[in-house]
Amino acid sequence: MHIKTVRTGYLSENCYIVISDDTARCVLVDPGDEAGKIVAAVEAAHAVPELILLTHGHFDHIGALGGLREKYDAKIAVHRDDAGMLENPRADKYLSDGETVSAAGMEFSILHTPGHTRGSCCITCGGYMFSGDTLFAGDIGRTDLPGGDEAAMRRSLARLSALPGDYTVLPGHGSATTLEQERRRGTMQN
Repeated sequence: MHIKTVRTGYLSENCYIVISDDTARCVLVDPGDEAGKIVAAVEAAHAVPELILLTHGHFDHIGALGGLREKYDAKIAVHRDDAGMLENPRADKYLSDGETVSAAGMEFSILHTPGHTRGSCCITCGGYMFSGDTLFAGDIGRTDLPGGDEAAMRRSLARLSALPGDYTVLPGHGSATTLEQERRRGTMQN
């Protein structure tokens, strides 16, 4: 597996292209905006999207869905609690806590981490965690937007902090970090 990062939109949202080493298939995580830019990166990687995973339903993480749906036959998956944020296209699959999703020859594990939104999720695959807007390098997601919940965020961060081992954390905005680095920084002690 290898991962390409495409920064999109005026909020510099990270869209991740997770490419299988065994197939020409890939999974897109959080295609926030600029569908053409994402398509160009997918085509440069000689890959075809099989699934689009959403860490949550905010506009800056779903803006390219329409253009990508026109180009590819990839299914869209989001947690049920954020499904109402998607209008056109809608989700094909609802994610559940503890679920493992198989796509493009890879396994993605779903951790429901409400706080930024009711349906926020962190998604792990191998040694990587796609944290959306739950956890950033040195910071956490906002809870003052509609659907945000500070107490839920604290519980979600405690859950992430208690995970065994380490992950390379790929957030929705900004640079990558590691779970261990954020434990040492105290980021999840909010």
